[in-house]
Amino acid sequence: MTVESIKQAIADLPSDQKASLAAWLGRLDMDDWDGQIEADFSPGGAGMALLEEAEGDIQEGRAKPMDELLAEAKARRQLSSPR
Repeated sequence: MTVESIKQAIADLPSDQKASLAAWLGRLDMDDWDGQIEADFSPGGAGMALLEEAEGDIQEGRAKPMDELLAEAKARRQLSSPR
């Protein structure tokens, strides 16, 4: 079976079965994504270095709280917008 034959079989389904298939594929995709995130942020995962760097930035005072960053961005937008 090829991808093209699968696509054609899907196209031939009644609308309610297409909706059911789309929902199933969406759940499958979310499960795959969750698994990837879990792997990335487990010990030795690709995301762990980013977390460690962020934690170091926080501890060394090189990071700002999100609400402070958002307030600064809002202030910059207000200053640069024409009145």
